[in-house]
Amino acid sequence: MKTTEKTKITVRTSVQAPVRTVWKLWTSPEHIIHWNRASEDWCSPAAENDLRPGGKFKIRMEECEGKAGFDFTGVYDDVKPKQTIAYTIDDGRKVRIAFSESIAGTKITETFEAEDENPVDLQRDGWQAILDNFKRYAEASDSRG
Repeated sequence: MKTTEKTKITVRTSVQAPVRTVWKLWTSPEHIIHWNRASEDWCSPAAENDLRPGGKFKIRMEECEGKAGFDFTGVYDDVKPKQTIAYTIDDGRKVRIAFSESIAGTKITETFEAEDENPVDLQRDGWQAILDNFKRYAEASDSRG
C-alpha cells in the first residue's frame, strides 16, 4: 500500500536580530532579492509578495549567468505577523515557518514537504543554505534599514 504522506524536512537558524527586523527582511520583496539563494552562482532578481491568507508570492530564482531559472510560486494559507507563515507551493507541497523571539534574537524553524525528484539530503542542504544566507543578510548592519 502506497502512502500519500510526504516526507517533511525541517531546517533552522537563529538570527541575532529582533523578530520585527527578521520579519521585515523575510517578507519584503526589496530584501528577499538579496538573500534568497542556495549558492553564490544563483540569484533572485525579482520578488512579489502579497503576504495574507489567499495572497500569492512569486520569487524568480536563476543562475547568475542566466542559463537556467524558475519561478518559485505559491499561495499563503495562514499568516500570523511575526509568528508564523504557512503556504502551499504551486506543486502542492506545504511549508510552515515559525519565528520565535528570545533574548538572543530570533529563531526561525522552517518545515517543508519534500519533492520526489531530488534526494532528501540535497533538499535539506539547499533550503538550509538559503536560511544561512538569510541569517548573514539579517545580521549585516547595512541590511537592517
